Order: sequence, then C-alpha cells, then structure tokens
Amino acid sequence: MEFQVSLPEGIETGVVDGRLLLLLSTSDDREPRFQVRAGVQAIQVFGVDLDGASPGSSVLIDDSASGYPMARLSDLPPGDYFVQAVLHRYETLHRSDGHTVKLPMDRGEGQHWNRAPGNFFSQPRPITVDPVGDTVVSVVLDQIIPPIDPPVDTEYVKHVRIQSKLLTEFWGRPMFLGAHVLLPHGYEENPDAHYPLMIFHGHFPSNISSFRTEPSDPDLECEYSQRFRLECYNRVQQQEAYDFYQQWIGPDFPRFLVLEIQHANPYYDDSYAVNSNNLGPYGDAITHELIPYIESLFRGLGEGWARFLYGGSTGGWEALAAQVFYPDEFNGAFAACPDPIDFRAFMSVNIYEDKNAFYYEGPFRRIERPSFRDWLGAIHSTIRDDSLMEFVLGTNNRSGQQLDIWEAVYSPVGADGYPKRLWDRQTGIIDPEVAEYWRCNYDLRFILERDWPILGPKLKGKIHIFTGDMDNFYLNNAVYLMEDFLESTTDPHYGGEIDYGDRAEHCWNGDHLNGNHISRLRYNTMYLERILKLPWVMIGSDSSARAAEGPSAAGHPHPRGCGSFARVLARYVREKKILSLAEAVHRMTGLSAETFNLSRRGILAEGNFADVVVFDPEKISDKATYRSPKKLAEGIHHVFVNGRPVMLSGKRTDELPGRLLRRESTK
Repeated sequence: MEFQVSLPEGIETGVVDGRLLLLLSTSDDREPRFQVRAGVQAIQVFGVDLDGASPGSSVLIDDSASGYPMARLSDLPPGDYFVQAVLHRYETLHRSDGHTVKLPMDRGEGQHWNRAPGNFFSQPRPITVDPVGDTVVSVVLDQIIPPIDPPVDTEYVKHVRIQSKLLTEFWGRPMFLGAHVLLPHGYEENPDAHYPLMIFHGHFPSNISSFRTEPSDPDLECEYSQRFRLECYNRVQQQEAYDFYQQWIGPDFPRFLVLEIQHANPYYDDSYAVNSNNLGPYGDAITHELIPYIESLFRGLGEGWARFLYGGSTGGWEALAAQVFYPDEFNGAFAACPDPIDFRAFMSVNIYEDKNAFYYEGPFRRIERPSFRDWLGAIHSTIRDDSLMEFVLGTNNRSGQQLDIWEAVYSPVGADGYPKRLWDRQTGIIDPEVAEYWRCNYDLRFILERDWPILGPKLKGKIHIFTGDMDNFYLNNAVYLMEDFLESTTDPHYGGEIDYGDRAEHCWNGDHLNGNHISRLRYNTMYLERILKLPWVMIGSDSSARAAEGPSAAGHPHPRGCGSFARVLARYVREKKILSLAEAVHRMTGLSAETFNLSRRGILAEGNFADVVVFDPEKISDKATYRSPKKLAEGIHHVFVNGRPVMLSGKRTDELPGRLLRRESTK
C-alpha cells in the first residue's frame, strides 16, 4: 500500500520547500492534524522532506518515509482510518554567520505547523488500510490555512510589534518582536505617573488571555479539560479572567504594567529569551530593544530595580535565565516549574554521565527512560517516544517541538548550519562534546556555581523557584539539585525561596491553596505580596509634588500621591500583616535614605535631621480617590520636617521648612 500526495495546479505560483506529513487516526473527533502527540495516545505520522516541489506534482509515501509510532508504512495494522496530509512550508534564510538554511517562519500562529497560515492540507477522509495490498491512495493538498487577524487594541490591552535590528542582522531578513501590554487602571487619567514593569514569560501568547472586561458567558458551551480532568474548564477560565479585571481596576490594587512577549522564531514558539548561536541574539533584543521601547511608550520607570520576571515551565526557565544573564536589568525572578535548570537532571537524563538518553542500562537489559508521568507516577511517554516523533515531524530540528528547541537554543551550530544534536534521534546516543557546550553556556546551576563570586552579590534575594514534587516532566529533580547549591552559598547566601507542591503536577507555581487549574490563571497577582516582602523593596510614590493650594496645586494627580504610605500601613501592615510596622516604616524612610545616599536622613538618631511623622497605627488610612486625589490620610497627628512642625494635631501650619535633597556622592 502507498499514498500519492499531490499539490494541485493553481494553489501556488512557485516551487515549495517543506515537510510533508501524512497523518492517520482511528478517531474523527478532531482533524488528525490536531491529534498528533507522543506516547500511548499517539496517532500515526509519516514524514518526508520536499525540496523544490512544483504545483501539479505529487509525492509517493511508501516504506522509505519516516514514521512514528510505526516506523514504516508496511508496519501499519490493517483497519479503518481517517487520513489527512499537511505540507509545512519552509523559507530559505541566509544568516549572517554564513550558513544558508531552510526553516519555517512564524506567520502569526506561534510556530505550530498544524495552524500555520499558508500551509497546505487536505480534508480528512476515511480509508481502509491493507498494508500488504498494492493499493495507491490519493490525497490532494487543496486547502490553505488562512491568515490570522491581529488582535485589536482595547482600553487596557495594547499590542506592539517592532523590527529588531539585532535579529534582522543575524537572520538576513526583517525579524520582529511582538508584545501585549496590560495598562494599569487610571493610566490615561494620570499622565505624570510612571510604572514598574512585570514581565510574564511563557509560550507564544496570542493575547493577554487572563484579562476579560465582561462577565463570563453563562451560555458558553462547556469544554472538558483532559489535562485537569475538569468539566466546563473554559467557563472557569472566563470567570478567572473577569475576576482579575475586577481586581485590576479596584482601588486597592497596585498599579503596574504587564508585558507578555511574542518571540516566535524559525524553530519554536519562543526563543527562551537568551542569546543563541542558532537563533541569534534574542536575549539582547528583548532586554535592550523591546523592553526599553515598551517602557518609553507606556511610561515605564525604565530601571532594573523596577522590573520583575515571572513565568511557568518554559517561562519559568526564561524568567530565571534572564535574571542570571542580565542580573542588573531585573529585580527578581519567580520561576515556576522551570524547564531543566540543572542538566544533571535533564528530565530523566544526566547528559554528562549517561551514555544514552533513551535507556536506563544494566549489564543484562535496558529500560526506556520516562518523559511524562501523571501525579500517581503512571508513565504515558518516554524520551525515545518524544525523540522519534519529533524526527518524523521535522528533520534538522524543524519539528517545532520541545527537544528540538532545546537543541536549537543550547547547541553549537553544526557544519550544515543546523543545531548539533545532543543525542541521536534514532539511537539515543549522547554526544559528550555537545553536552559540555550546554554545561558551560546554559546549565543555570553550573553557571551560578561557577560565577557566584560575581553573580551572587547581584542576585541576593532575587531567585524564587516553585515546582510540584510530581511534575509531569520530572522538572522537580533539577530544582532539588539547584536547591542544594543555593542553600550552600555564602558571601552572600542567595537569600531567595524554593518551595514544592505536595503531589502537584506541572506547572505548580507556589499556590498551596488552589489547584493548578486555578493558580495557572493568576500569575499576574500571585507574586505581588512576595515582591513587597523582598528586603530591598522600598515604598514610595511616583506622584509629583503638589501643594494643597496655589500654582503647584494645579492638575489631577494620582490618589497615591496623598495615600501611598497610609495605604501600606493600613492594608499591608495592619490588615494583611505582610509586613511588620517596623519593616514598613524602614522601607519608607531609612532604606530610601540609604539607597539614595542621603546622609542624616531616614533614621531617628541624635544629630540627624528631625523628619518625623506621628501617627496612630490602628487608625491610619488613606482617603484619596481618583475623583478626590488630594484628600489627606487619616490617623496622622503631627508631621515635622527638618525639625519644624508642618502639621500639628491633624492641621497644617504655615511652616515651609522643606528643601531639595540631592543624592550625595559615594566616593
């Protein structure tokens, strides 16, 4: 039995390069192109490379085609199937390193071959397979995946796309970075306000999906989540998105920018946010091109101390890697269920000591290494499964899947211009030279240990890692090894946090009160209190100085101008008990004076300037609102500036003892 796959006349004007995939499934619940996966639930895939195919030509799929899980067409069991073909198109790229390669460009879908606009496919149809017969089944690629409409700006969510000079130079063609930016409530009404930046790393985001300004739709048709074993999960997602919106616009919610980045590339749906020999300088492009542009466009503070990173899985690795490789540019990383951060536990493989990635080997037998388990330990897929499937989906790391992007990011460039393999996709044999390259350049635990005398002082208190102890992909094993090192650090001790979720699967992110199905939808809120507790975080207001009356009283300032300090003392000290009273006061006074090198300020001591606020900790509260932003806080009795009273018994005096303070030299 053979398959004849044809590209009809008129569907394309020129020759086509790409990967032709033939898919066979026993189910018609969805199109076969949406059923492809590794493991026990795998459907059958065959793949061949096309080089210069012309409209009107055809390709024969026979026993020479690579297959998974059956290696050859003749191995396919007889029976009834649904067949579909897809042609994933490649573009010829002339990189600045002198290599010419053929790769699939992202076309707005986030580097997914089954949804990429411009790819050709056939309509699924039923067939009966008799592998030993001489039947030739005809399949016609007469369908084209349509373009994807870009998202539309709203009041709160803005979409940005820039051409990267760095990436364009590397790839020899225009290359772009995209971003979705969530603006704080009151952004337009407060043009003088500037904001910290929260960078939410992760897989390709089509939009900020966790934010919804309308209530959930009660008539939405329920969808079952196989991952979470939960009915109507789509309704849960809508409700959580609307709940986040309600928090976002609430008077008690902190004001900041949220950034989600689109950095799909010719190998994957994101770049891992680091520089790479195969992908180019994505780390520099994101850190030095995109982020400053976003901050200048949307009034970000534009300083490393005002940027925080978080994300899960790939995003967890990216958050931690960006903090490690750019330690001065960010002020804390919250890495949930990160991809392997110590390659001695690269899922179930030690790439430095193991000889074969596919098998645990003993003197008389070998057992396949697992790659995916459930929370009870049942194995659903193996490293060999994943490797063989990716090889069939795309040679030369062009599958758009997980193992291929790790090699594309971490490996040196091969002689043919494509990434060098860490292990052979057919045999599992590990290349120790490639493993050593990975160690020196991308093994985060190794890099931290090697460079701790330099990195340690820059990273103190900035590393926070969370994972479930039954992570589906065994990612917790690398976290254990990272924890061993971090807890051993001195001069300084790392001063961060590592936490584990009991029997929690991928991707546990530090929430001990809710399941993964909920906490994964709350990244933009769940680390805020942890950030506030970081020992170097100061408390202040970005509002400009305003008088109660006169020329300098003009304008409509942000309510935090009159309410920031009282808000913290009431909400985060008295009510939520996140900070002690002493900690909060120090962050408003002594820590600020120390940070900006203002001598004799910020501490009550003999010989210092007498800047004193007398308040009632049980009654202090802010009263300023967006409509009345100049209302003074309650519970403040007396205020002295430079030893002179500007408020006595809650009433302003006529004293004007204030003066401009300048940062003093540290030399």
